[in-house]
Amino acid sequence: MQKDYLFHHRNSPILFSIPHDGNVIPDDIADKMHEFALNSPDRDFFVAQLFSFAKDFDISLLKTNISRYVIDMNRPADNKPLYPGQSGTELCPTTSFEEEELYKSKPHQAEIQRRIEQYWQPYHQIIKDKLETIKQQHGFAILVDCHSIKSQVSRFFEGQLPDINIGTNSGKSCSQAISDKFEAVLKAQSRYSYVFNERFKGGYITRQYGNPEENIHAIQIELSQINYMDENSNRYDVNKAEQLKTLLIRAVNALC
Repeated sequence: MQKDYLFHHRNSPILFSIPHDGNVIPDDIADKMHEFALNSPDRDFFVAQLFSFAKDFDISLLKTNISRYVIDMNRPADNKPLYPGQSGTELCPTTSFEEEELYKSKPHQAEIQRRIEQYWQPYHQIIKDKLETIKQQHGFAILVDCHSIKSQVSRFFEGQLPDINIGTNSGKSCSQAISDKFEAVLKAQSRYSYVFNERFKGGYITRQYGNPEENIHAIQIELSQINYMDENSNRYDVNKAEQLKTLLIRAVNALC
C-alpha cells in the first residue's frame, strides 16, 4: 500500500483524487511492454505538484503511484466505455494516446482481474471510506478529481483543448450551487479559457461517487498541460504553474 499510493488524511470537507500522475510499472508487467511505454508518456504530469496546496488548506489528498498503463483508476472495473461512440482507452490500456501498441504480450483476463484486486479496488475503497468519513464530520463531502492532458490530442478531440475543462457528469454529480461557485471564480478571470461538461464530462470516479442527493458532490478538473509545463520536453514551468495554481486555490476555496 505504501508503495502504490500516497494518502494524506486531513479534516476539510474536500478530497482530492489524483489517479493518473503515477509512473510505477511493476517489473513483471514492464517485461511485457515496449520500451517507450515504460516512461508512461500519457500520464497527468505534475498534477500532484499543482494541487500540493492541499496540505495548506487541510484538504485530504489521494494519489496512486501506479501508472495508468498498468490499470486506469478512472475507468469502471467492467471496462464499459465512458464516452460511447468516441475513441477512448481501456481499464488496462493496450494503446497509447497516439495509438501505439503498449504491449509485446497483451494482458489476459486473469491478469486484468489480478490488477483490479491489487491496485484498483484499494484505491476506490479509500475514496469510498474517506468520503463517508467527511460526510459524517461535515454533513457533506466534495470530491475533486484532478487531471491534465496535452493541449492537442487528435485521438480524443479536434484542435486545441480549452485551458480548464470542468466535468460534473452534465450536472448529475454535483449540485448546481456548488458548480456555480466554482464557475464564478473562472468567470472573474480572463487568462484561461474554460468549459463545463464538453469533451470531459467526468470519468468513472466523478460519475461513481458524485451523488448530490446524498450530499456527496464530485467535480473533475482536466487541465491543459500547455498552461504549466513545456509539452515537448515535459518540463515543469514554475512561473506558469504558479499562476495557474493561484486560480485553482481560489476556485477550490469557493467550493466550501
